[in-house]
Amino acid sequence: MNQMESSLRVRRFEGLPSPDEFSSKIEPANVAAVFHGAVKDWKAISRWNPSDGGLDYLEESVGSSVLEAMLSRSGRIFYGDIRSHERVPIPFSTFITSCKKHLQNLDVGSSFEAQVCSEDSDLANSDIPGELYVAQVPIMNTERNERCPLETLTEDIQMPAFLGIKTLASINFWMNMAHSRSSTHYDPHHNLLCVVSGCKRVVLSPPSACSILYPMPVYGEASNHSAVNIEKPDFSVHPRAKNYEEHSQKIVLHPGDALFIPEGWFHQVDSDDLTIAVNFWWKSDMMSNMLEHMDPYYLRRILNRLVEKEKVHIFQFQSYYFNGRNFLFCGIFLFSIHYYILYLFSFYILLGIGQNHVLHESFSGGSKFIENYQLADDASEDNHEMDRCKLRDTTKESSRRHGILQQLEPFALHVLYELVSLVHNTISVDNQNGSTESTSKDSSSPDVEKEQIVKDNPPLSEIDTVANIFLAVEPLVLRNILLGMVHHFPRTLEALILHMLSPKGAEVLTRKFDEMDQQIMKEEQCEFYRQFYGVFDDQFAAMDAILNGKELFALQAFKNVLDKYLGAHPDQRNS
Repeated sequence: MNQMESSLRVRRFEGLPSPDEFSSKIEPANVAAVFHGAVKDWKAISRWNPSDGGLDYLEESVGSSVLEAMLSRSGRIFYGDIRSHERVPIPFSTFITSCKKHLQNLDVGSSFEAQVCSEDSDLANSDIPGELYVAQVPIMNTERNERCPLETLTEDIQMPAFLGIKTLASINFWMNMAHSRSSTHYDPHHNLLCVVSGCKRVVLSPPSACSILYPMPVYGEASNHSAVNIEKPDFSVHPRAKNYEEHSQKIVLHPGDALFIPEGWFHQVDSDDLTIAVNFWWKSDMMSNMLEHMDPYYLRRILNRLVEKEKVHIFQFQSYYFNGRNFLFCGIFLFSIHYYILYLFSFYILLGIGQNHVLHESFSGGSKFIENYQLADDASEDNHEMDRCKLRDTTKESSRRHGILQQLEPFALHVLYELVSLVHNTISVDNQNGSTESTSKDSSSPDVEKEQIVKDNPPLSEIDTVANIFLAVEPLVLRNILLGMVHHFPRTLEALILHMLSPKGAEVLTRKFDEMDQQIMKEEQCEFYRQFYGVFDDQFAAMDAILNGKELFALQAFKNVLDKYLGAHPDQRNS
């Protein structure tokens, strides 16, 4: 769990907290905690011990009770899905008899005791057929009006003092005959798991790891269980589960130990032979005090927060535009040919090409520009010095026209080149395929643009060159680049926004705009947006293209949230 936040690491207590300390500091933190020796004074510790007459004691005390046990169809692994197990009525005395036979088959002096604290017990290689597990049999239950078959055992246990006067939902008895494992799941209550005999190894993951564990659909009967087989995960089906180890922690519980498992924490439990435990469930204060009429509001707030986190997640898992090759290229550019490129841009504009009134006449494509770029790089320093002298002798009007480019830093000039090249290369390909689209008002209506964004843009998981270029640039640098396009490549800018801006690109662009607004005065903001949107024949079409893309990005993030945290797949339809 190298990547788990330190605040989520399981806390360990050798001494027991007071009720006030538990209620004010431990429980509200909603982080798992181990209390060593918390129930070591229970009578059950000695009375129920299978290796010291405990099975006889249990049979005498409650052997006549008939209770429901879990019969697994998958060996000694008990899944939450009822398709993998069934509840069967069984006299407790019959179960105890089976436990006695199993105990006789063990070498009590070595195998049984040695296995109690094994860290690496492996059920995957087990060939034992379906097993019985006395799981979650109530000793006391306040939520259901039903008889508790093991109520007699209450005299052997007591509620730990640090739970104070909490209103318990239930106290449950757990006992397995042979090694067993529960599937990964969470509980809707706070849980204090107390080991009486044997050993339990618990793998814990916080609620924030929900997406990694692929919860079962929220509408299903096993909605609190993970769909991932942690022992043998299929990463082709559950790729996010590769990060499971980084978001989990293993805890070993011995007789007398207690583990606080807060509501919503995923846990998978391995139990050694003849392990007995008792757990206490109670509702958290938040769930107890949540008003029902507020449910829709909190649901929307939670979904909104998860959607915002998902947007950041999408950004983090994209390949940065500037990879190693581009960094090398950029480094050469910064130190060798800044003035050469500035000259080419300036010369390009002086010829009238930079006016860019007709996109395909203004720029023949990125390949030609790269060709000029390379020619400039190969030319001698003397020739370029002469070119710069000629450039300084141009008219004041010409200087004013290409002055914005002269003000750009080398990195910004490089990014501007990349954007212009990208647009023109794309348009050139479209021309060759006979699919060139007009940037006029008629073809850039909001409806047409929205349909085009949905149709043409790749999934958010794919590399998005335009978005990644925007991501790599500081807000004020991007503003200067966009102003350079406004003054010298207006039709290229129009094509970029109306026809090449993906949902991710729209999200990044608006985020950069928000960051820029925090760094400049209100008057500068207004002037920038006036110039930026003034390029477009239809300013509302440009705004709609950006906003529609931004909303589509949020929609995809929302679908990801439903998939990750609710196990819902909104794009799937019943056949």
